[in-house]
Amino acid sequence: MPKTILSIVGARPNFMKIGPVIAALKAVGMAAPLVHTGQHYDEAMNDRIFQDLRLPQPDVNLGVGSGSHAEQTAEIMLRFEPVLDRLRPDALLVVGDVNSTIACALVAAKKNVKVIHVEAGLRSFDRTMPEEINRVLTDQLSDLLFTTERSAAANLMREGIDPVRIHFVGNVMIDTLLANMELAVPAMTTVGLPGGYAVVTLHRPSNVDEPKVLERLLACLIEVAAAVPVVFPMHPRTRARIDAAGLLPRVEAAGIKLLPPLSYLEMLGLMRTARLVVTDSGGLQEEATALGIPCLTVRENTERPITITEGTNTLVGTEPSTIMAAFQDILNTGGKAGLRPEFWDGRAGERIAQVLMREL
Repeated sequence: MPKTILSIVGARPNFMKIGPVIAALKAVGMAAPLVHTGQHYDEAMNDRIFQDLRLPQPDVNLGVGSGSHAEQTAEIMLRFEPVLDRLRPDALLVVGDVNSTIACALVAAKKNVKVIHVEAGLRSFDRTMPEEINRVLTDQLSDLLFTTERSAAANLMREGIDPVRIHFVGNVMIDTLLANMELAVPAMTTVGLPGGYAVVTLHRPSNVDEPKVLERLLACLIEVAAAVPVVFPMHPRTRARIDAAGLLPRVEAAGIKLLPPLSYLEMLGLMRTARLVVTDSGGLQEEATALGIPCLTVRENTERPITITEGTNTLVGTEPSTIMAAFQDILNTGGKAGLRPEFWDGRAGERIAQVLMREL
């Protein structure tokens, strides 16, 4: 009997990670059903990303939708338990650090179903971030832990995880990036620019919910826009916060090109010819490093330290003087060249499948 590995996706970052794993599991003869919790539930965006990434349609969609962290996590658990009982997989595979990850892992662990965590051991050491709580707890529940960088193993062992359960396999998000490079939508198609611009994304509550912080960051972007074109695909929540603060006219007057959320292939095409990336997204830090594009991360910490020590990423916080000094360095020197980290080579999904063949 082939083993059955039930995989979970819930939010946009999960989609970019699960495809290579499912493909690799099927290639070695495992059954790989997929459950979408519906944590991110925009139908058009879901359909688009499944099409872009050539993902199999989910076998089950729980349709959870939005709510507070407690409401969303509880609802996922309630809806997922009967699905787990019905499918009876040999193991549950979860990726990343969203509410769907911890909710489904908790249900499985209490039913004695093995839990596999892809992207384990990443730590920002900032417990004010909901994602950090999800990461730590999911790792404690997991039987097998797959890491994207070697430093993650030290974090796990410090928290009491047996090193026998930890496997360094590389980064499945980079599997997806490398597999889709030739399909990326050119920036000329998306924004009418051939390259040489700054790509901006902001979505974290610490940056967009506090009007003073948001105003500081937008003032920096306006200053950047005086030197290079700025392209800003804007999360709906971010746009609402900017609008509520009365700052949208200033941003538009600066010539910043505001866009709605982009598809994966549009965003990939935009990033690959950018001069720099300004973001608070963990995934974009990794993608910028893989593409060799200088990245300024407007946070005080990162759970992906290898993007700084080996990659193209620089932590700049939210103080305008630090941000603008780092931007000026990119203008003067071209910024950090970096290198693509170990095992970020497009074969992480294959390594995961080989480990699961041995362990299960």
